[in-house]
Amino acid sequence: MTNIHDQAMTYVYQQVLQRLLSFFSRAERTALQLMIQRLVVAAGGMERIGDYKVLAIQSGSRDSCYTLALLRAAQLTIAGRAPATFQMRVASLRLNGTSATALENIHRSHSALFLYDDPRVEVLMVDNREVLPFNHLVPISEAGREFNRLNLLMVGHRRSWNGPLDLWDDGYLATGEFYGQIARWDCGVDALISSDSPRQQKRFIEGLRRAADKAGLTRSNDHEPGYEGLYTLLDELGSDSYRRIYPEDDRPAWRPAERFEACRRTTYIDMHDMLVSNLEERWPLLTEFLGFQPDELSAQLRDNDYVSLSICAHLQGLQACFVHGRRYESGVADYLQWALVMMRRKQLPQRLCEQAVEAFGNPATSEQRARAAAEAQKNLGLSEAQLVCLLFAPFGDNGAALERFLRQCHPGMLVALPELHRAMQGNPVPEQIGQWMVDVSGLPVSLIGQLYRMGPVPDPALPMQATLYDDDTAMGGGWSAGQ
Repeated sequence: MTNIHDQAMTYVYQQVLQRLLSFFSRAERTALQLMIQRLVVAAGGMERIGDYKVLAIQSGSRDSCYTLALLRAAQLTIAGRAPATFQMRVASLRLNGTSATALENIHRSHSALFLYDDPRVEVLMVDNREVLPFNHLVPISEAGREFNRLNLLMVGHRRSWNGPLDLWDDGYLATGEFYGQIARWDCGVDALISSDSPRQQKRFIEGLRRAADKAGLTRSNDHEPGYEGLYTLLDELGSDSYRRIYPEDDRPAWRPAERFEACRRTTYIDMHDMLVSNLEERWPLLTEFLGFQPDELSAQLRDNDYVSLSICAHLQGLQACFVHGRRYESGVADYLQWALVMMRRKQLPQRLCEQAVEAFGNPATSEQRARAAAEAQKNLGLSEAQLVCLLFAPFGDNGAALERFLRQCHPGMLVALPELHRAMQGNPVPEQIGQWMVDVSGLPVSLIGQLYRMGPVPDPALPMQATLYDDDTAMGGGWSAGQ
């Protein structure tokens, strides 16, 4: 029976490969052969390819789905020519901002490529530092949602009130930690494979370094550029990116602990130079074969995968209103104008420009503000008041921006300023003071106190200082006025 089953599955995989290749252009078929050569050389020859395992990160984005299809084509092509082929680990990280559309895209891609039942493929997800089989129907755990929410706030508050709005840097930190840990799980992997462009790699590494500085992690600048130096950087940062932010017993451990290797052997294989087709040529493969549901506007404008465009625009409106004393609508209009400039620079179709105007409003309305606020509450667990607090980052560096925050947003609390400082210093205060701090920030008083004891965020041009703790550019996350 086993032989009959194996023969049947071999036939199924051959059919998948034939249909997949029918969507490839001649240039893509040539690139596929080059990819196979690169993998065989990295494995040490065809006789060792069966013991070689690669890691592919699947986020549900257009590019990650396309890359996975190419990698699967290489795996099945080798399987048809040799006694064995390389193994794949396909892994996804569950974050609060992960959309249902992205999860559906991941699932449909996995299904179309017949990954789920292939013993040569591991299909995994990480939720709250636990490695699990991927299941698009299972919502993120409540513990994972809360851990992600607190991480976002703790890292996001590590900025000066008038600095760039790099409020989603925790996404880089969480993703970097995920890359490091999933590469060590269950005997590890030999290589991370990615088609990210040099610009995308540079942006991710810069975001990871910036977030590491905010989290108080020691690092150097002596790394290979891009993902070539990623694992060296991750080794410097350590396996727990939040150890300087939380008390020891306030962080979940990576699980199942006994299945993580002590050492990691992972290298990097770049696929970007093999992407020979343009976007329009890829659409049939993406939509007809993989069942990909595009969000073209988001794909063209987002500088990270950690927050939606509507929340980015909402944040600009809040900054205009509460920080600069302008109208909410003017901040959203600024975001819209930036979006249109970016789209025209990229020579995107007029229909996408019209879609942007419709999405952000021209001008923005109170209904759009309410919808964006509801989305932030649902996806990030943050109220509008807590987002405004995040804009001011009033607790760090001994509450350096606290008085300004109160004058701008909560003038009635100015009389309680001494009590607020006492609370952040760990002294007892009236219950209503502590409750106000929790409500306005979304953080427990103990973690607000942790922020209070942190010094200013170090200048990235300077080396990390040991005195970061006393006791031991962007518009919506990617754009700043100088760009």
